[in-house]
Amino acid sequence: MVTESSPRRRTGGRSAAVLAAIRKAVEELIAERGSDAITIPMVAERAGVNHSSIYRRWDDARTMINDLATYRLDPERDLPDTGELRADLTAWAQELISHYSIPVNAAILRGGAATAGESEADCLRDRRTEAATFAARPGSTFSGDDVIDRVVAPIIYRVIFLPWTLSKVDARTYVDDLCNQDS
Repeated sequence: MVTESSPRRRTGGRSAAVLAAIRKAVEELIAERGSDAITIPMVAERAGVNHSSIYRRWDDARTMINDLATYRLDPERDLPDTGELRADLTAWAQELISHYSIPVNAAILRGGAATAGESEADCLRDRRTEAATFAARPGSTFSGDDVIDRVVAPIIYRVIFLPWTLSKVDARTYVDDLCNQDS
């Protein structure tokens, strides 16, 4: 007796493996050569994939780097939410500092920022959404733009221009500045 089986669903499959290989290749190449030197054929060779697999997702290396600059800080992740706004903001800011203290993450952010051009980088768009979420919480006396200006911007400035100082940053300083801005 022959039984028919339904088609198997791929829960990531080859596409997920290709994307992971591309991400790893981009990270390695940026760490080795910097973002300006990256080309799609170079990434394809390092990732062991056909360049058409990359071109199906991204038109050029700049767009690819900008897109990949955001994937480590997943915009779908849960933000700290203990009910204590200041503590949650501090934990979130510390998450950003910790994330960008990893050299390859900082290099990818710098590459993504450099390739964003006149458009808003995905990374900034994601941080704006998160900042607005904190600004909308009960007890907030600030806007999402205030969170960007007083918490995110100083961290990102250090990542891009003063990466060796990032380890000295205390997230509470920025959050205190934000929360005490009307005092």
